[in-house]
Amino acid sequence: MPKPKKIINDPADAVGEFIEGLLLQYPNHLRKLQNHHVLLSSAATAACNTEMSTQVQLLSGGGSGHEPSHAGWIGDGMLQGAICGGIFASPSVHAVLAAVRAVATNSGTNRAVLLIVKNYTGDRLNFGRAVETANQEGIACQMVVVADDCALPRTKGITGARGVAGTVLVHKVAGAAAANNLSLDDIVRLVHRVTARMGTLGVALDSVTVPGAEQVNTRLDELTIEIGLGIHGEAGMKQSPLLTADEMARQVIATIQAHGRIVKDQNTDKSGAERIVPLFQSGDELVVMVNNLGATSNFEMSILARSCIKLLESGEYGCKAKRVMVGTFMTSFDMHGVSLTILNVTGQEDILALLDAPTNAPAWMNCDIWKYGDERPSATQVPEVIVDQASVADMKMPPVDLLCFAEVAKSMLASATAALAEAEPLLTKYDTIVGDGDCGITMKRGAVEVQKRLSDGSIATDHPVKLFAALADAVSTSMGGTSGILMELMFRKMSSTLSRVDKIGAAELSQAAQTGVDAVCLYGGAQVGSRTMLDALVPAAAALVTSNNLSEGAVKARVGADGTAAMKVASAGRSNYLSEQTLDGTPDPGAIAVAIILEALAKVASSL
Repeated sequence: MPKPKKIINDPADAVGEFIEGLLLQYPNHLRKLQNHHVLLSSAATAACNTEMSTQVQLLSGGGSGHEPSHAGWIGDGMLQGAICGGIFASPSVHAVLAAVRAVATNSGTNRAVLLIVKNYTGDRLNFGRAVETANQEGIACQMVVVADDCALPRTKGITGARGVAGTVLVHKVAGAAAANNLSLDDIVRLVHRVTARMGTLGVALDSVTVPGAEQVNTRLDELTIEIGLGIHGEAGMKQSPLLTADEMARQVIATIQAHGRIVKDQNTDKSGAERIVPLFQSGDELVVMVNNLGATSNFEMSILARSCIKLLESGEYGCKAKRVMVGTFMTSFDMHGVSLTILNVTGQEDILALLDAPTNAPAWMNCDIWKYGDERPSATQVPEVIVDQASVADMKMPPVDLLCFAEVAKSMLASATAALAEAEPLLTKYDTIVGDGDCGITMKRGAVEVQKRLSDGSIATDHPVKLFAALADAVSTSMGGTSGILMELMFRKMSSTLSRVDKIGAAELSQAAQTGVDAVCLYGGAQVGSRTMLDALVPAAAALVTSNNLSEGAVKARVGADGTAAMKVASAGRSNYLSEQTLDGTPDPGAIAVAIILEALAKVASSL
């Protein structure tokens, strides 16, 4: 069995070191309670804090390993403290009671305290004992138990449903209510209303491996998932072959709805008999929380969120997701899985308002709220701006001060493309040694495409702006690879540069060539000496700017290209992976191609 990989020191000290790390991250926000693994809000423990002098204090906690629960929810409008037990283990009565005393005492008076507990036997007993002791000491203290897990039927056993990710929504609602100065009894009644309308179900693709374990937990193989797995790795309601996101959403939502909620039938007697009804039905408004159980990517989370919301809002269920919360709320260390929590808020505007209330708890993520009609603004797509390539004709076309430009351009392009196509075997030979062997073929494809477009008239040669834009389109669609995109960038930059000048003469063409080469350097990242086509392009462009003479540019390109044969190190392109012995003596094929093109252009220019 493989040994687990964890970023820890001694597992026995892990909880204490985790708390030390939180204190370093939030120096102004958190305080540790002396002698206990208890974290408290700095504001709640300030003796002079008059704003919180009578406010009900909220505490929660449980076993460590579910971060950001519970310390991540400490802040104004949520918890005033979190009691951290050992890994997946309930905190002691002494730690819970110490936390209660710490937040209850304020300038000699006692504030009321509410403990929010997940439905696990150890937590219920230890927190419950602390409540009774606190009450003996004169502290008004109560406990509410969250049991939102839908993996077991409501009628199965006395243990009942586990408390899982829905607990975080209780923290938020109760915390906001306390910030509004509701009484302890009112907050307890509010929490009962929330828990009665809420259900959660988890799905694990891989189980959890706790720090300190001797081997990786392999209970779930690569083809099996578990539906209803607990946050401590407890077995779920069933195992299943791997499902798609849509299939997973369908099973989880159906289970949560069928688990139902308990209502009292007022028509039977004075006390009212309890009965179970579906948790939600068509027309209901819901809060939906998709929770990362520890090792699930944000990519997967969004896909599952999409599946859940689309199904809930489809004709099959007919509900409306008023709030969609996707993120990490209650984890199980490295469990690859998710849980879905659904809270029915139909007619519960006060609960929605409390969920939306501000808090500075570090782990809380405000969800996006829309209040404009029934359709989300994000459902309306922004129309794409379609630019007709013929619109190049609408660009500024400066006057051309070049003799017979259209005819000369056609002759030059015909000469350059013919030379490049003819050089395919040589370029392929070089690239087979120092690259991946496709340079010659790639260059020939571009040359043949330009020839074809020249013949059918789709490359306009009557103006430089249109010509270079058309060349960019031709190489973009035909060449592919790095060479194709770099040449497209160069030609496109030349076209846009020339559209912004007052007139186009030899000097402007030379300067446009320089800006095109500069664009290749900028976007490609290579420079002279990188053993690429730039070893020919850069000196050629510099010579053109200085002399406006194609022949001088061609000479510089040839010298630069041939010089790459002596370069034993390549810092860009495929040659970057090769040894000095492989590179030595063979020139870069891209640089040679540039030299061939410029020599063909210069030959036509010199014959005029």
